[in-house]
Amino acid sequence: MRYGTIVNDVSTDHNTSDSARRLSHRRRSSVVPTEKLMAMRPYNGDHEALIDSDDDDASVASAQAGVKRLEVIASTWSKSSLYVAYFGICMLAYATSLEGQTTVNLTIYATSAFSAHSNVATVMVVQGVVLSVVKPPMSKLADVFGRFEAFTLSVFIFSIGYIQQAASHNVETYAAAQIFYAAGSTGLQILIQIFIADTSDLVNRALCSTLPAMPFLINVWIGAPLAETLLRRASWRWGYGIWAVILPIAYLPLALALFINQRKAAAKGILPPSPLQGRGYWQAIKHLWLELDVFGLVLICAGFSLLLIPLSLISDGDWNNHGLLAMLVIGALCLAVFPFWERSKTFAPRAFFPGSLFKKRTVLAGFAISFFYFMTYYLSVYPYFQSYLLVVQSQSIASAGQIVQMWTFAATITSFLVSLAIKYTKHYKYFITTGACINLLGLILMHTFRVEGASVAVLAGTTALVGVGGGMLNVPAQLGVQASASHQEVAAATAIFLTFLEVGGATGSAISGAIWSANVPHKLALYLPVETQDQATAIYKNITLASSEWQMGDPTRVAINRAYQETMSKTLWVAVCVAVPVILLSFLMENYKLDEIEQHVTGVVIGVDTDTAPRSRSAGHGASLPRRVSTDSALGESEPMLSPGRSAQVRRGSKDS
Repeated sequence: MRYGTIVNDVSTDHNTSDSARRLSHRRRSSVVPTEKLMAMRPYNGDHEALIDSDDDDASVASAQAGVKRLEVIASTWSKSSLYVAYFGICMLAYATSLEGQTTVNLTIYATSAFSAHSNVATVMVVQGVVLSVVKPPMSKLADVFGRFEAFTLSVFIFSIGYIQQAASHNVETYAAAQIFYAAGSTGLQILIQIFIADTSDLVNRALCSTLPAMPFLINVWIGAPLAETLLRRASWRWGYGIWAVILPIAYLPLALALFINQRKAAAKGILPPSPLQGRGYWQAIKHLWLELDVFGLVLICAGFSLLLIPLSLISDGDWNNHGLLAMLVIGALCLAVFPFWERSKTFAPRAFFPGSLFKKRTVLAGFAISFFYFMTYYLSVYPYFQSYLLVVQSQSIASAGQIVQMWTFAATITSFLVSLAIKYTKHYKYFITTGACINLLGLILMHTFRVEGASVAVLAGTTALVGVGGGMLNVPAQLGVQASASHQEVAAATAIFLTFLEVGGATGSAISGAIWSANVPHKLALYLPVETQDQATAIYKNITLASSEWQMGDPTRVAINRAYQETMSKTLWVAVCVAVPVILLSFLMENYKLDEIEQHVTGVVIGVDTDTAPRSRSAGHGASLPRRVSTDSALGESEPMLSPGRSAQVRRGSKDS
C-alpha cells in the first residue's frame, strides 16, 4: 500500500510514465508526498492554496468549513494514524452490527411488555422516518463542522437512545426513543462511509466500503442467541442498556485518531476556523438555517411522519377518524410543497435535493428501484415475519431470529461478490435486472411455501433467495445513480438514493402494519372458539400470550395460527406486486462503464492508482476526465490494500477498475 496526498495538477510532467505523458495536455490528478505538498503549498487561510483545479474552482470556493477542515487534517495523516482510524471503524462496525442483530429480537418483547405488540410497525415507521430524514442534516453537519465533531455527536445521540429505550415505561416513551436511536444509528452509518471515501482512492474504495458489513456474517448467528440469553438471565431492558457503555468504548480508537490529527493540523496553523467564528448570534442562526436547509428538512420530516405513522395506525373502523385523515392530508401537502421549496434559489440556496438530478432518467429509475426494493423487504421480512415464526411455526426465539437474518446473511455475501464482479466487468445494469428477477422469484416462492408446517430449510431458503436478489440489485442501482451525476452531484445523489431507500422501507412497514391491524383482530374474533373469544384483544396485543399460552393443536392455537397465516399471505401478495416494477425500472437505467466515474480525494489515502490511465469521462456529461496517475516515481507499485468490507445499511456504490 502507498500513501500520498492527492492534488490536481494542470502542468505537464515529462518524467512520468508513458501513459501519463499521453495525458500531458489534459487535466489530471497527481499523487505527491504529503510533506512535499506542505512545503510547496503552505496554508495561508485560503483553501484554494491546497487544491488548484480549473474544473473544480466553483466547488472549492463553495466548500463548507467542515470539508476544508477535513482536507487539511488529511494532510497530517501517517500510515499508523490511518491504521488506528480504520481499526476504530472496524470496532464501531462490529459493535453496531452486534447491537442491531441483538436488539431487533427485543422489539416485540418491549412492545408486548406495554401490551402494544400491534404497534411494532409504528415503532418501525418512526425508525424509518428518522433514518430517512437524518441523513441529509448529519452529512451537512459533517461538512459544516467537521468529521470528528459529527462522529462524536452521533455516538452521543445513539447512547441517549439506548438509555431512553432501556428506561421506557410505556410504548410512547419507547417510540420516542427511536428518534434518538435512529438518528445516532444513521449518523454513524453515513459518517463511516464518508470517512472511507475521504481516505481511499477509487480503485480501493469499493472494497474498503464493504468493511462495515463484514461483521454481519458472524453476528447474524450470534445476535438471536445473545438476545435469548439476555431475556432469560436479565431482561429486555438490559438488552438495550449495555450498548450505552459498549458503543462509546468502541468509538475511542477512531475518536483519538481524529482528535490527535486535528490537533496536529491546528499546531501547524493550517486548520480552518469554526464556521461560526466571527458571526453574531443572528448571523450564526441564519448561516446554519441556509447551510442545513432547515425548513426543507422540516417539510420532508413532517410530510413522511404525518403520512406514514397514521397509515400504520389505521384499521378497518378507523378510516372515519378525522384526526388521522387530517394528518394524512397535511403530510401529503408537506411533501407536495417540498419540491417547490428546494427549487427556490432564494429560500434554499443550499438545497439538499439538486433539481438537475431529477431530470435524468437513470437517476429517477435508480431512486424508484431503491424505494420499491426496500418496500418489499419490509413487507416480506420485517416487522412481522418473526412474530409469524414464533406463533405459526412455533420456533424458538433463537431459531426465529436466525431464519429472519438469513436475508442479511445472503444479501451481504451477494453484495460483496457482485462488487468484485463489477470491479472487473465494469458494468452494472445486468446485475440489477438479474437481481430484480431473483427477488421477485423469491417472493413468489415465499408466498407459496411460507405455510404452517413448512420446514426450517424451506423458510430459511426462500428468505435467503430474496436476500440474494436484494444484494445483487441494490449496489449496482446506486452505482448507476452515481454514474449519472456530475462530480458536484455525486454526494447528493448518493444521499438521495439512501433516503429513498429508507422511505421505501418506512412505507413498506406502514403498509404491513395497516394490513396486520386490519386483519388479525378481525380474524381472531372470527376464528377463536367461544371459550377464548373474550381474549381476542389480549392475544392480538401480546406475542408471548399468542405463542406460548396454548399448545399446538389446541382449538385456540389453531385459530390464532390461521389468523396469522392468512394475514401473512396477504402481506406477501402485496410484496410480490411491489417487486414487479423493479424489473421494469431496471431497463430504464443506462449501462455505463463504471471505470469512467471520477472522484477526487485529498491527503494521505489508502491505495494509489499506478495503472495505465485510459481516456475517461464523467458518465452522462461527456467531459474528458482522465484517471488519477502517479507523478512521483518514488512511490513505485501499489501494495495490497486494507481488508475489504461493505455496509449492508448504508451502501455506497463508487467502483473503479
